[in-house]
Amino acid sequence: MNRRCFIAQSGLVTAGVAAGLPLFARNLQEFPPVRTPPADRRFTSAAVEAAIKKVQQSVGNKELAWLFGNCFPNTLDTTVEFSMVNGRPDTYVITGDIDAMWLGDSTAQVWPYLSLVKEDAQLRQLIAGVINRQTQNVLYDPYANAFYKERDKVGEWKNDLTDMKPGLHERKWEIDSLCYTVRLAHGYWKTTGDTSVFNDDWKQAAALIVNTFKEQQRKEGKGPYKFERNTSWATDGVPLGGYGYPVKPNGLICSTFRPSDDATIYLYLIPANYFAVVSLRQMAGIVNAVYKDASLAQQCTALADEVAGALRQHATAVHPQLGKILAYEVNGMGSYNLMDDANVPSLLSLPYLGAVSKTDPLYLATRRFVLSEANPFYFKGTAGEGIGGPHVGVDMIWPLSIIMRGLTSTSDAEIKACINSLVASHGDTGFMHEAFHKNDAKKFTRKWFAWANTLFGELVWETFNRRKALLA
Repeated sequence: MNRRCFIAQSGLVTAGVAAGLPLFARNLQEFPPVRTPPADRRFTSAAVEAAIKKVQQSVGNKELAWLFGNCFPNTLDTTVEFSMVNGRPDTYVITGDIDAMWLGDSTAQVWPYLSLVKEDAQLRQLIAGVINRQTQNVLYDPYANAFYKERDKVGEWKNDLTDMKPGLHERKWEIDSLCYTVRLAHGYWKTTGDTSVFNDDWKQAAALIVNTFKEQQRKEGKGPYKFERNTSWATDGVPLGGYGYPVKPNGLICSTFRPSDDATIYLYLIPANYFAVVSLRQMAGIVNAVYKDASLAQQCTALADEVAGALRQHATAVHPQLGKILAYEVNGMGSYNLMDDANVPSLLSLPYLGAVSKTDPLYLATRRFVLSEANPFYFKGTAGEGIGGPHVGVDMIWPLSIIMRGLTSTSDAEIKACINSLVASHGDTGFMHEAFHKNDAKKFTRKWFAWANTLFGELVWETFNRRKALLA
């Protein structure tokens, strides 16, 4: 291990110890029951319960075992609402403390359960229901990021200056929203072989995704989408009439907002464009295999190739100390924003999304940047270190970033350090949070944030199955 890696990884370990992490096994009974009681759970999966039991019986760190038992099932326990609609599974998924279904969050929340669906038919049906509802949401408005269960419900952002309509919680255009729907459908199909989710509506939604991406390449004007909000919160507003700052069309896709729901500075959001390339190729595979539609598949592939080529040409910048790295945002005219945000897709998360290899030299150079204080949103304190973002302000670390660091690492020491840091970050609640203060884990935002909970479960479950000794 080189000195730079050792310093970064030992720093994480030190932060975990400083925050009071118990380094030796304790009895599981010492920790209070904080998981939703069985009678109040929205959905119970036999396969998920078996996974929890397996980990808790095997892991020496009983605080970690307790956290896994609370966090991994949190999406199922508290956020899903399953029904049959017109003979098809339908699953509404809220984020936690906000009663709305984000396309991105809902995929991320159920994604960790895909590895268990072969053992649990009801869990498989639940995830099929998520795909079916996402399909209907895309058809209702491909530019929206968050939806209500009822199409006639009107929410707090009803007066946003965009093509707002009932049934929408927010209408923030984020490339990743559409990508996440493809990711879940493709992952479900590859895992189960089930094609029942791919009806005519799904194909129509796929074509709409391609068309929306093309509109937001902005080769012929600014396109149909704009967004403004009467607010004093700068990251919720979009300048210049709601279209954002100018870009030079070059094949990349504009994203008015980041996955954090904060407005972009430069519209070509690089991690989201990488995600789009992956999603377009996945759509091409589905359309070819299931629908036998060579024309639509070719459109997907051609657009993926175009965006990939534009990324090769326009996505990088030269950092004065670290050399050539990926920028977070660019405008096609030479301006770029060097940073990373905790929300996924991020630069850090690119291997997790299948966009690049964990060992790709450009990614590794970028990783060194985003996991250093050269990244303006990398925070380090006595309670931990990790990436945050403007969404909740400076000095606030998002557990998502620590989890993603572990999921994209090839180093046992780094993965173990990430897990230790996360165990130390729950602020005596037994759950992950949106963000915590770098010097005090008890100062956190969103006590009920299912994405972070379930993703933490994914990291522990993956480590248990692939590197079990790290959890001893």
